[in-house]
Amino acid sequence: MPSKQLILVASSFLLIALAFFPSTTATAYPSKPEVHVVVEGMVYCQSCDYSGWSLTGATPLPSAKVSVVCKNNIGQVGYYKTFQANANGYVYAELEGNKMNRVLDYPLQNCLVKLVSSPLQKCNLATNVNFGLDGAHLRSEGKSHTSLNYKAVIYAAGPLAFRPAHCPYTTHH
Repeated sequence: MPSKQLILVASSFLLIALAFFPSTTATAYPSKPEVHVVVEGMVYCQSCDYSGWSLTGATPLPSAKVSVVCKNNIGQVGYYKTFQANANGYVYAELEGNKMNRVLDYPLQNCLVKLVSSPLQKCNLATNVNFGLDGAHLRSEGKSHTSLNYKAVIYAAGPLAFRPAHCPYTTHH
């Protein structure tokens, strides 16, 4: 009988010790944050003073819209979303649902950025500067952003541009 009481007391002390002093092998480590894919770029209004692919004299185009479309390896669209530039013409497009750990589903080389719309009536003709009409491929510039619970790999596209549909005719003397 005393041995049963001794086992019961020892077991009780062991349970209490485990409750107050958990094992270091059971320590939970914080999980790594998912790696997000981000596309950034600028949208401009091209100057009437220059034509073609020149962005000389171009001004940032606030609230312009671009789209990001990604296709899988058999050409099916697997991701499409429209993003709006900020007040400085800058686009920061987080490709939600297109995470780096699923990159084989929609390879980034199959993603394109295209011009969608301009908020300015006087500058709303999309150009193919840096393939804004055909689709600008993403390019890696080695940028990333990491914080405690967030990690993003940042790709670039563009800069892209709209232009005025009508520019005043000027004569040079």
